[in-house]
Amino acid sequence: MGDTTSSIVLIGMPGAGKSTIGVLLAKITCRSFIDTDVLIQTREGRPLQDIVDQDGHLALRAIEEQVIIGQVCAGCVVATGGSAVYSPSAMAHLKKRGTIVFLDTDLATLEARVRDVATRGLAKRKDQSFADLFDERVPLYRRYADVTVDCRGLTHEEVCGRIIDELRRRGISGAESSESCS
Repeated sequence: MGDTTSSIVLIGMPGAGKSTIGVLLAKITCRSFIDTDVLIQTREGRPLQDIVDQDGHLALRAIEEQVIIGQVCAGCVVATGGSAVYSPSAMAHLKKRGTIVFLDTDLATLEARVRDVATRGLAKRKDQSFADLFDERVPLYRRYADVTVDCRGLTHEEVCGRIIDELRRRGISGAESSESCS
């Protein structure tokens, strides 16, 4: 396989499939997988929703920024929290280490997938609806994305295939898929 020192960083809304696709993509491309939401919860010793409830959504964003900037994984697949794009420094850190892939999913699909908005640990204002959050974040995802994958109507495996194809098309090394990682 080619050089796998460049990471593949997944961004997108909650419910876009970053964690699920990330695990599959890591397996296909023989890379380690990192989920920044899990790192936050491990570091803080509590769920994301507890952080939002006790300290506020801005505190969660600050912790997320620290966790992302503290990561120095080479050749990983990284699933970020949906709010990572609020931090220019975190996004610059990720961009230096890899290719940013926006999993573009329509609002109706996201709303069908994310039924637990009140308890999911979203870094959003209390008065902000999921649709408002979508409208606020999509321009940020587009700004930071090196690659955008339209996920509408695709299976997780098809999304992985599109990501790999797009990375290859752009000449990004280490994007090869492999039947055997050993």
